[in-house]
Amino acid sequence: MKRIAIIGSGGAGKSTMARKLGQALNREVTHLDALFWKPNWVGVPRQEQMIVQNELVKREDWIIDGNYGGTLDIRLNAADTIIFLDFPRLLCLYRAIKRSIRYRNKTRPDMGPGCKEKIDLPFLKWIWEYPNTRRPEIMSKLQQLSGEKKVVILKSPGEAKRFLNSLGKNKE
Repeated sequence: MKRIAIIGSGGAGKSTMARKLGQALNREVTHLDALFWKPNWVGVPRQEQMIVQNELVKREDWIIDGNYGGTLDIRLNAADTIIFLDFPRLLCLYRAIKRSIRYRNKTRPDMGPGCKEKIDLPFLKWIWEYPNTRRPEIMSKLQQLSGEKKVVILKSPGEAKRFLNSLGKNKE
């Protein structure tokens, strides 16, 4: 695992997984949210996102977390390992709400400067609809890529924890 893409619904724990994986593998982590949200939640244009990501994936090794469906193929095609956090929508909603309370009026460590934590109905709706709107397309892509890449689908926090724990055992 040298080039790792971590994807999943909002609230699934992509940034946490990336951070823990980075620690386990002693690898730099890139949080796309930190790159693609400017102060006061101003989004970076897709063309700029593509340029940045094309540069990021040229590195020898990397861990990148984030969705950004319009540029997802850049990461999936360049990755040798794809981790999909396929957690239940209620858990993702709960975590997103919990995160918004925890970081209320603050900027999360994995977010761009000047983007104070917020939660709104469109984001909650996106999380709720993710299993029906985004997941089928992602599963199709992962199935197509599974012959040439390591695809890890984790369905619960327990599975994620066991996966991370297994990395320490493999290093010995």
